[in-house]
Amino acid sequence: MMRGQTKLGSRRRLWLAGGALLLLIVGLVALMPNNPITRLLRQDTTWRTMEQRGTWRVGMDPSFPPFEQLDDQGQPVGLDVDLARAMAAEWGLEVEIVAIGFDSLIDALQAGKVDSIVSALPYDERLTGDIAYSRPYFEAGVRLAARSDTDLAHQQAAVQNGAVTGAAAERDAQAVLDGTVLDGTVLVGHTLAVEWGSMGDMVGRRLQREGIDLALRQFPTPQEAVDALTAGQADTLLIDNVTLRQAQGQGAPIVAVGPALDGNPYVIAMPLQAHDLHAAVDDAFAALQETGALAELEAIWFGPLPADPSP
Repeated sequence: MMRGQTKLGSRRRLWLAGGALLLLIVGLVALMPNNPITRLLRQDTTWRTMEQRGTWRVGMDPSFPPFEQLDDQGQPVGLDVDLARAMAAEWGLEVEIVAIGFDSLIDALQAGKVDSIVSALPYDERLTGDIAYSRPYFEAGVRLAARSDTDLAHQQAAVQNGAVTGAAAERDAQAVLDGTVLDGTVLVGHTLAVEWGSMGDMVGRRLQREGIDLALRQFPTPQEAVDALTAGQADTLLIDNVTLRQAQGQGAPIVAVGPALDGNPYVIAMPLQAHDLHAAVDDAFAALQETGALAELEAIWFGPLPADPSP
C-alpha cells in the first residue's frame, strides 16, 4: 500500500470521527431545554401565524346545541363559541370561526385551514399520532343519575360536602365517588332506566350479564328515560352527560352520582407540532378554571345544577 493511501485513509477516519462527535454534540444540545437549536426544531408556525394575524381560526360545526349553533342572524353561538372567545382574550387575540361539517374538521385542521377545532370534539386516542389534544373541558360520557330526594342522592351530597363520618360510611362514600356503585352493591334491586340502544343501555345489559340483580327499563328516547326517573317509574338512570345536564338545566330534580361510567371527554384539537399553542391552551384553561369561568359558561348554556338535596 502506498503512503499516500495510508494518509488518505487516516484522514477519512478522522473526518468520520469528527462528524460523529459533532452529531453527538448537536444531539445533546438539542435535548437541553430553551436552547436555540431546540427552539428552532420546535418552532410553532401555527402560533406565530396567529400572533401575526391577530386571530385564532377555530373550526366548528354549528349544529350541536348548546355547544354550537346559529342564531336568528346566522351567527354562531354556544358554549364552545364563548369558550373560544374567552381563551383568545387571554392571548389578546380575536376569534375567527370557520364553519365546517363535523366529519371534515380533522381534515381541515391537518390541511392548515384552521388553527384548532373547538366543536364538542370527543378525544380519539387513534389520532394522537397525527394531532394534539387539550385537556378535557366537558365530560359527555354515561352518568348514573338519581332523583334528588333519594338516599343515593343524599349520599352523593354528603360526600361532596365532606359530611361523611365512620368507616362504613366512608367506604360507601368512596364507592359513590369512584364509580364502583356499579359493582352491584348500590344497584341491586333497582329499576334502571336507559335509552334503547344507547351506551347506558349497553352498560345496563353488561351488569345484568355479570349477575347484578336489577330490572332494566328501556325507552325510545332519552327524554322518556328522564321522565321515567322523575316520575318514580325507575330508581336510577344511565344517560349521557349532555342530556343529563340539559334535563337539570330545565329543572329536573335529578343529580349525577359518581364519575362518568363510560368516558367521552370533549377536547380542543391542534396541529401536532403546535407546541406553543398547546401550552397557551393549557394555560388559558387553568386561568378559566381558577376564576370559575368554565363552570359559569356551563351554567349559562345548560342551566344551573340542582341544589344539594336537603338531609
